[in-house]
Amino acid sequence: MIRGVMRLAMAALYITAGMAHLLHPAPFLAITPGWVPWPGDVIMLTGLCELAGAVGLLTPRLRALAGVMLALYAVCVFPANVNQAIYDIRAPGLPSGWAYHAPRLVLQPVLVWWALFAAAVVDWPFGGARARRETRG
Repeated sequence: MIRGVMRLAMAALYITAGMAHLLHPAPFLAITPGWVPWPGDVIMLTGLCELAGAVGLLTPRLRALAGVMLALYAVCVFPANVNQAIYDIRAPGLPSGWAYHAPRLVLQPVLVWWALFAAAVVDWPFGGARARRETRG
């Protein structure tokens, strides 16, 4: 049950984020590191990836793949979050300062785990290796 609730919440989060990337790209463009080529296209592509990941999470046969891809996505966008924090970039509509940046940076690994758990790719910490050994038994 908890996995299903987390899956729905993550899908809602990524649908919202994906739509924001597509409809209001300015905040995301503002935090994109300068070394990223074609930033406008990248922001649109990331929005589409978020939407595809959300749909994949809600589609049983695509769920595991979507979870892995959303986890990788969270790792790939981390440099933008670091860039925003280091340079305290003020993105339109987003807060700034370390009260905003620190939790965002610390919670990025949680997003990675959340995607994998919601997609049933990992059981930790709710089942872990012990539960797998017991089911193989």
